[in-house]
Amino acid sequence: MKVADAEILIVPGLGNSGEGHWQTRWEERLSSARRIEQADWDNPVLEHWTNRIVREVAVSTKPVVFVAHSLGIPTVLHALPKLTRPVAGAFFVAPPDVTDPSRVPPSVAAFGPYPTTRLAFPSVTIASRNDPYCAFETVEAMTNLWHSLLIDAGESGHINAASGHGPWPEGTMVFAQFLSQLEAPLLH
Repeated sequence: MKVADAEILIVPGLGNSGEGHWQTRWEERLSSARRIEQADWDNPVLEHWTNRIVREVAVSTKPVVFVAHSLGIPTVLHALPKLTRPVAGAFFVAPPDVTDPSRVPPSVAAFGPYPTTRLAFPSVTIASRNDPYCAFETVEAMTNLWHSLLIDAGESGHINAASGHGPWPEGTMVFAQFLSQLEAPLLH
């Protein structure tokens, strides 16, 4: 699949992805990318956030590929049962452990636990060994349940602008390879 063949839905996490964040850069560079906007980026409400994804997928005219970071990942996963169109793939980066109050703020507790069923589409999850929001072993367990390809990013923090991942060329290359291997799902 090529960029032009998909609707690439950028799904940021808590606080949105700022100007220097790799998600913002990708949104600007990828012709078919658009951000899932939330009414309140700092006070997430699971139902509101998932409903926004459902609406955006419903108006998509091409196969959907999610590019989710941090809290965007459980948002996507909780939205999946509500979707009326198939998903071509998902690219997940730095999933937080939403069930561990020592790692995440209380405002995200409603986003847990993660669904544990196998995803019905291909996915890649990139995780860091020193992400303050999730232990690498937790990500390993989750991706095994989802049947998502896990890529070890080494010690890369939360893989955001604050950890030095503004342009993030390595992520761009992995995403390009992932996208090239996707096939459009059959539409009902």
